[in-house]
Amino acid sequence: MLAVQGYYDGSNVRPLEDIVAKPNQRVIITILDEFVEPVRQVRKKSLRGVLAKYADPSLAKQEKGAWEREAARKYDSI
Repeated sequence: MLAVQGYYDGSNVRPLEDIVAKPNQRVIITILDEFVEPVRQVRKKSLRGVLAKYADPSLAKQEKGAWEREAARKYDSI
């Protein structure tokens, strides 16, 4: 038998630690008279557009095809 701590969020029982159990395995749930602070899930922010403030629109023309030009310059001479 394994004891795992968790809390009830109003609609589901949420474990506070990893559970080692198989699907459809029977469990015993004991309701205690203690309360815990709800665990807040941190929303991950996307890094998309973070460097936009450093972009120089005047260089966009030079950037187009830059990789191809550099690869040709480097490997055509080999």
